Amino acid sequence: MNIWNGLQELPEDDGRFVATIGNYDGVHLGHQAILKRIVERARQKDLRSLLITFDPHPLSVVAPERQPSLIQTRGQKLDSLRATGISDLCIIPFDRGIAVQDGRSFFRETLAPNLQFSEIHVGDNFRFGRGRKGDVPLLRELGESFEFEVHDVDPIVVDDLPVSSSRIREAIANGDVDKAARMLGRPFELVGEIVRGEGRGRKLDCPTANLMTSGSLLPATGVYITECLVTATRYGGMTNVGTRPTFDDGAISVETHLLGYDGELYGQEMTVRFLTHLREEARFDGPESLADQLARDRAASLAYFENAAFPIG
Repeated sequence: MNIWNGLQELPEDDGRFVATIGNYDGVHLGHQAILKRIVERARQKDLRSLLITFDPHPLSVVAPERQPSLIQTRGQKLDSLRATGISDLCIIPFDRGIAVQDGRSFFRETLAPNLQFSEIHVGDNFRFGRGRKGDVPLLRELGESFEFEVHDVDPIVVDDLPVSSSRIREAIANGDVDKAARMLGRPFELVGEIVRGEGRGRKLDCPTANLMTSGSLLPATGVYITECLVTATRYGGMTNVGTRPTFDDGAISVETHLLGYDGELYGQEMTVRFLTHLREEARFDGPESLADQLARDRAASLAYFENAAFPIG
């Protein structure tokens, strides 16, 4: 996948593209359906497939107070996009100059001087330009002027509603990681560096790897059964997202007990995939009561992976 950081990086006279446009946060099932379509159409027409996206998220510029936490980091998003098979990705730096353009101006002044399109495929609720006032009918009108086809792709429906990034964020924030996975087509995951904690888990016979997650979208507080990838090895895990109320810590943390591992991993990158919610976070009378509950959590996690025929460690 070729990655172009700005329209000015695109090679001149590079032919027409079969393209789509959007933020594509999460690269969920709806996004995947559109990307699959443009890859297939580009292959049929011997052209290249292109996603035009934006960085930072437009709301961070036009309405910072409404800027969402993103489902994926830039690296995760690039990995997901590579897996779709698209040939080209153009990341447009989103700034005030772009934000003030209405849909027609954005296309005529920003896209058209740099790109030629054979087809553009978008979701039926596609919006673009200042105030999100540009829509599919406007895109069709532009297609007639610039001689490209416009195709709207039917939404993917999960639980009787169209899949969307906002629905996925809501599910994650509510701790419903099962629903999020159904819309993403894969488990929601966090990626970060393992950092040194206070060592309480080891004292409770439940050592944990503490994940640095600055700025990441986090699930609701609670205990989750997780799948973890670290040092090229896959582990079953149980992950606590929360404030450790038994110890009155206050600060939110993400701590994972890796089933079948008892070493140290400080400084390593770990991916934590959230499979299902196990229980709410709770305050216990003391360390002994907490240790008893952690033993029950561990037994439940082991049973989950045994039933799933998941190799641990």
